[in-house]
Amino acid sequence: MKEFTLGEIAKACGGKFVGDRSRLLDTISGVVIDSRKVTEGCLFVAIKGERTDGHLYIEKAYDMGAVCAVSEQIVDYDEPYILVDSSEQAIKDIAECYRAKFPNIEVVGITGSVGKTSTKEMVSAVLAKKYTVHKTQGNFNNELGVPLTLLAMPEDTEVAVVEMGINHFGEMTRLSKMVRPTVCVLTNIGCCHLEYLGDRDGVFKAKTEMFRYMAEDADIVVNGDDDKLAQVANASYRFGLGSGNDFSAEDIKSDGESRTDFTLVFGGEKYEASIPALGDHMVMNALCAAAVGTALNMEMSSIIEGFNDYKAVGGRARVVETEIVRIIDDCYNANPNSVKASLGTLKTMKAKRRIAVLGDMKELGENERALHREVGQYASSCGLDVLITVGELAREIASGCEGVEKHSYGTVEAALGEIEDILHKDDLILVKASHSMNFSAIVKFLEEM
Repeated sequence: MKEFTLGEIAKACGGKFVGDRSRLLDTISGVVIDSRKVTEGCLFVAIKGERTDGHLYIEKAYDMGAVCAVSEQIVDYDEPYILVDSSEQAIKDIAECYRAKFPNIEVVGITGSVGKTSTKEMVSAVLAKKYTVHKTQGNFNNELGVPLTLLAMPEDTEVAVVEMGINHFGEMTRLSKMVRPTVCVLTNIGCCHLEYLGDRDGVFKAKTEMFRYMAEDADIVVNGDDDKLAQVANASYRFGLGSGNDFSAEDIKSDGESRTDFTLVFGGEKYEASIPALGDHMVMNALCAAAVGTALNMEMSSIIEGFNDYKAVGGRARVVETEIVRIIDDCYNANPNSVKASLGTLKTMKAKRRIAVLGDMKELGENERALHREVGQYASSCGLDVLITVGELAREIASGCEGVEKHSYGTVEAALGEIEDILHKDDLILVKASHSMNFSAIVKFLEEM
């Protein structure tokens, strides 16, 4: 990372430096909040979490090589620490200060209800053809993950691609204040986190808080097919399958196995393109990446070449081949829009039988049961042979789905007790639910079957 001294860090978070004042000039090698990830020379930020309290591991962090800790409590150890009122606020302030050390880089902020991570991966693959890219790792997209992403930026970073996820009003404002995006990407406005955001208008309002701290000359890239995002009057580029967008697609053809070919249309020109993924929503991600690449002065030939470097990440439309079945591991999270997109992809894939294992979708508010039934109705048109649901809400998916063999279970454990008897050799199985449903256990079971 760039040089970042303990004195700068204490000033950034308004903390009290406790220890030998000569150590204020010491620099850090990185920032961690998990004592198991401490490396020599890093800063350990002690945070009280739902499962444990980082303050219990400060001494361990020092013993493993941390040069300093950020703490809400007095530390009885012969190493310097920074005393703060709130460690969670401190890490945000520290990240904002570190982001300011990169005044000339491009920072692509990506948000939306569906497809943030796959879009981030596609955008990063494209931009890496021209730039040194730093991107969000794993699911580090919230008020702890985003500062850790920023604080992990290497000194040679030319473009940072930062995924930004929220479920409450005000969160995106706080994220944007740290990120200071020079390119704002909004993938879509769907029915997610309605328990806190009310309706899609609320989702739109919360997501577009990103604009509050964007650069003055920032480019805004939006999904032009989305009725809510169509309201963004100052969009620099609009992408979508509709012909009225700046970036659109024609002649979309899937091989039913692993690739999709299409014609990319931009500026009156047509370009043949291909992506190593299936589904119209993945074509949308490619169009978005093309828009971002264009905003950052890339040639279309390099953009299209970059599509081929896209790789799915765990739990997000990752296709797993076993000796017995083929699995679409899309279990990281779910809302009505993303489940429909995954079912649509399942429909296009070659298979002897198509199976969907679907679970509860959380945080959908007062209409949650109707939204689950709506997904079930959509599933009826997707060529399913078998629908397996897990969870009480997911029973509504089954009730809305007709013409399909159905099995419903209350828990993952109950489903695992019978699922092997339901499946046949060479089945194609989609696994998708909200993260809290722990459907990764189902994927693991299927992989080991």
